[in-house]
Amino acid sequence: MSRKIIITCAVTGSIHTPSMSPHLPITASEIAEAALGAREAGASIVHLHARDPETGAPDQSPEAYEPFLKVIKQRSDVVVNITTGGAPSMTVEERLRPAAVFKPEIASLNMGSMNFGFFPILDKMTEFQHDWEEPYIEGSRSRVFRNTFADIEGILTTCAGNDTRFEIECYDIGHLYTLQHFVRRGLVEPPFFVQSVFGILGGIGAHPEDVQHMRRTADRLFGEDYRWSVLGAGRHQMPMAMHSLLLGGHLRVGLEDSLYAKRGQLALSNAEQVTLAREMVEHMGFEVATPDEAREILALKGGDKVDF
Repeated sequence: MSRKIIITCAVTGSIHTPSMSPHLPITASEIAEAALGAREAGASIVHLHARDPETGAPDQSPEAYEPFLKVIKQRSDVVVNITTGGAPSMTVEERLRPAAVFKPEIASLNMGSMNFGFFPILDKMTEFQHDWEEPYIEGSRSRVFRNTFADIEGILTTCAGNDTRFEIECYDIGHLYTLQHFVRRGLVEPPFFVQSVFGILGGIGAHPEDVQHMRRTADRLFGEDYRWSVLGAGRHQMPMAMHSLLLGGHLRVGLEDSLYAKRGQLALSNAEQVTLAREMVEHMGFEVATPDEAREILALKGGDKVDF
């Protein structure tokens, strides 16, 4: 019996900068076309950030989101996931605004404060298109990505009345126990969509034993009450996707997580990565979930109940 696999595509993010790849979506039209291309290639969920169209800097204002949200909804049935992670340099209030305003079916939610280091990228960069890029990257050496218990509770309670569910991002084992805390308090209800993140400097590593440890711990804490997905940062993207499939999970790809299609070759689009993921899924004998099947698996409210 074929298992349905949810492919999430994170199309632009806030970590990579314009100087790192000419294929990174920046403007609202580029982000919309990237999301639509990912859907056509097989993604059932698109995870969205916004950027300043002139500089490419992360922009968490609702005004930056509105143009591409409307286009995606009008032209596609894909599930739209709006980040509440924003960028590590933003306040929690800034990060939450788009999800609070647009009431998406699903929003991302980070389960803990952490060091989130991407400054080693500077060892490979010599030129920058914009003045903000180098200090932003270097700042991750000393910056803490804040997600306190109060912050998490605030996001959960703000979105509770909107029936928005969450892509619960867990960068380490302790984040699973933080999720358990909120489950016990009744602030998160099953099925939980746990997105395990591997390979970020400051989080859990990307060794197969790390993946298995994360899976075993989630199984022990949540039993049948969760749906598991995996993303690997950078070169770990496709190996982590494979590990997830082998362990019964779903997967996430996209230019937020990795700029490459294979070693030494930049991905030309998000759709290229989704295509590679879809081929992996199908070669292993599974089926890719449609957006409506993803909605059923994750118990989402439906695309007709959002505010965009």
